[in-house]
Amino acid sequence: MGLDYKSAGVDIEAGYRSVQLMKRAVKSTMREEVLGGIGGFSGAFDLKKIKQMDDPVLLSGTDGVGTKIKLAFLMDKHDTVGIDCVAMCVNDVVCAGGEPLFFLDYIACGKNIPEKIASIVSGVAEGCRQADSALVGGETAEHPGLMPEDEYDLAGFSVGVVEKKDMITGDTITPGDVLIGVASTGVHSNGFSLVRKVFDVNEENLKVYYPELGTTLGECLLTPTRIYVHAMKEIKAAGVTVKGCSHVTGGGFYENIPRMLPNGTVACIKKNSYPIPPIFPLIQKTGNIDEKMMYNTFNMGIGLCLAVDAKDVDTVLAALEKSGDKGYVIGEVRSYADVPDADFGGNTDPQSAKGVKLEEA
Repeated sequence: MGLDYKSAGVDIEAGYRSVQLMKRAVKSTMREEVLGGIGGFSGAFDLKKIKQMDDPVLLSGTDGVGTKIKLAFLMDKHDTVGIDCVAMCVNDVVCAGGEPLFFLDYIACGKNIPEKIASIVSGVAEGCRQADSALVGGETAEHPGLMPEDEYDLAGFSVGVVEKKDMITGDTITPGDVLIGVASTGVHSNGFSLVRKVFDVNEENLKVYYPELGTTLGECLLTPTRIYVHAMKEIKAAGVTVKGCSHVTGGGFYENIPRMLPNGTVACIKKNSYPIPPIFPLIQKTGNIDEKMMYNTFNMGIGLCLAVDAKDVDTVLAALEKSGDKGYVIGEVRSYADVPDADFGGNTDPQSAKGVKLEEA
């Protein structure tokens, strides 16, 4: 008997079964603009509504879940990392003021186990539902000999749209604007290489119950990334113009918050202005990690940071409450001249420097 694809390690029939198992989950994400169904060579999305916009701008974001996925392997729990994948992409799109429209995922695996693939995609579909975004396509690629049979990687791609006049660029941020932090659900999807080292993560350690967490370490760490699409929609519906928005991901406060600032400004943040989830003090204590490194690696309980006019603060906080999110006034924007001792990442040019300063209350 001659060689075939299956004997080379790729099971085409398993691929067919994976598609059948995921169809219901994918169908649950459909928007009226989606044309056709799952199984085509490309996803089709009707632009009729976009054509009605005055000056539409397409926004896109792509990302993965990083080494957090290792926890899914160890816990044999695969239905939440898809939410993380969607979140990492759509949260970047909403930072520019966009509405995510559709999403595609890519799964690379050592061996296609249909039930596992369907579980992963069920998480992607849940993330898409939370983001009001259609899952219009994806790819599952079997890589025998390149990846271990029980492992996979997951990445995604989001496309959104915004009226050009409604784009959030940070250009209008001025000293005196207020910084509002929107609560995270924990570590989200960044810093897991450090987390895994701190806790020497293995199957046994993930089952350890921590009273301060109220759950096991594994359950806490695998909590999905919060999706902020509805939060930003509620703020917009309330009539507020958000001046700047930062998705606090890898690089924490120090790398991400300055990305929304105009040159010559500083984000001054009060460290004790909001409750820090207990997982972060646990990480810091267990790993004996310097405080600055914590804020330079993790979101520290703030998944999204907004810059708004002081007059809009109460409206924003009420809108966040309506969306099921929790917002906190965590600081304000100041000029470089007023905070020369801030962290500017080595740039000391008052015309172009922008940075962060963490302060006590």
